Amino acid sequence: MVTHFMLLKPLPLPTKNLHQLLHSPKLSPPLLPTTHHKKSSLSSTTQFRINSSTSKFGNFLDLKPEYQPQSLDIDLHWCHPSDQSRFDVIIIGAGPAGIRLAEQVSLYGIKVCCVDPNPLSMWPNNYGTWVDEFENLGLDDCFDKTWPMACVYLDEGRNKFLDCPYGRVSRKKLKEKLIKGCVSNGVRFYKAKVWKIEHKEFESRVLCDDGVELKGSLVVDASGFGSTFVEFDHRVKKRNHGFQIAHGILAEVDEHPFDLDKMVLMDWRDSHLGNEPYMRANNSKFPTFLYAMPFDSNLIFLEETSLVSRPVLSYVEVKRRMVARLRHLGIRVKRIVEDEKCLIPMGGPLPQIPQNVMAIGGISGVVHPSTGYMVARTMALAPVVASAIAECLGSTRMIRGKQLYSKVWNSLWPIESRLNREYYIFGMETLLKLDLNGTRRFFHTFFDLKPYYWKGFLSSKLTFMELTCLYISLFGHASNPSKFDIVTKCPIPLAKMMHNMALESIV
Repeated sequence: MVTHFMLLKPLPLPTKNLHQLLHSPKLSPPLLPTTHHKKSSLSSTTQFRINSSTSKFGNFLDLKPEYQPQSLDIDLHWCHPSDQSRFDVIIIGAGPAGIRLAEQVSLYGIKVCCVDPNPLSMWPNNYGTWVDEFENLGLDDCFDKTWPMACVYLDEGRNKFLDCPYGRVSRKKLKEKLIKGCVSNGVRFYKAKVWKIEHKEFESRVLCDDGVELKGSLVVDASGFGSTFVEFDHRVKKRNHGFQIAHGILAEVDEHPFDLDKMVLMDWRDSHLGNEPYMRANNSKFPTFLYAMPFDSNLIFLEETSLVSRPVLSYVEVKRRMVARLRHLGIRVKRIVEDEKCLIPMGGPLPQIPQNVMAIGGISGVVHPSTGYMVARTMALAPVVASAIAECLGSTRMIRGKQLYSKVWNSLWPIESRLNREYYIFGMETLLKLDLNGTRRFFHTFFDLKPYYWKGFLSSKLTFMELTCLYISLFGHASNPSKFDIVTKCPIPLAKMMHNMALESIV
């Protein structure tokens, strides 16, 4: 969900990689080499400092991340332009979505090429998921760490304990597993950036920045949110996304107050802003929470998060709140192993369905509009899309062109999934209307539902009828102030949801 900014030239290899570090019982300097970090793009007038002399905890923002990600050392099957190869499927992007789909499609003997500027580079994002979601996909060996429970702090007097194991995904383990699957299945890789895609009736041409041209029956865009290859309805002038923004650090600390057998899914407490009246007032209107994963008593991942806002909350504001929170919790950051900035567009319209370019991952609309979760769902959807591709390109008839595009797009977004997404967008729009107290009341009721419902909602697994029951139950169990929030603040989002559902049903 998040992006690191480690942009300088590679340094000498550290004595331990990140995986070893996360499983090391204790940290002892010097464990990793110190790196020079690229200067913040914020102007000096917008940067801030909390005087370290006024607090023994100082300001962790002055510390520089020390972990330098390394590329994987795996022999790939490279695509050589001189071969004049033609492929069944060309996938743009070697992120989790692209590599997972390449692995799954190639299982059917379909000829796949994956194009990326650096296919073996480590993914910059950190991912968390419920353990059983990865277990069901055979990916339970791809965790850095798991916790038997999760907890939610609503305020100083109320919390919820969620009896569901949660895990931090190991980017290295997951990518290694998927890449090795690609290699075993004969996937070809090409190291380049895609500049342009041209379409004919039954074939597409992918033009790369080095002048090389690749041809294929189907092009899949898995290059992320910033892609320009996927088309949206031209009548939609404003996509109206919500935005999740966060600042996270994996840090060595003197100590922290969190239980080692529980990860903190959400901490909505705001007592850390008691001496910051301006920040407290702003946080009441546009709340942020802490997401925390304690690895041991001295190593912890901490992330201050704006669940969803429109327009996006200031990144500087998020970091200021995090500094105040850690100071209040008595957490002194000694070293930052890695840091990251997360900015996720949420909700908005789906791509035009169907169209000549298939999409998967961030640009395809699979991000959960209410939570920002995506990786587990993408891992689960890739085999479904791969099966649809195989029905067309793996058959003796070789179904291509419009029939192929329609088949694969509707495997990703069948009508029920489109209707369900309107429910999730309504959830996002509801959260956008709530202040801190309203948000607390919402999650107090939400996590009082049966785990099947709240977990199914977070994992995008509920059927349309189950989602309908969830919303009815949520309203029925809500406190009177929460019902007042829904009745007074959500009529317009509710009307939009019903309108969009009616349109989807007609189509």
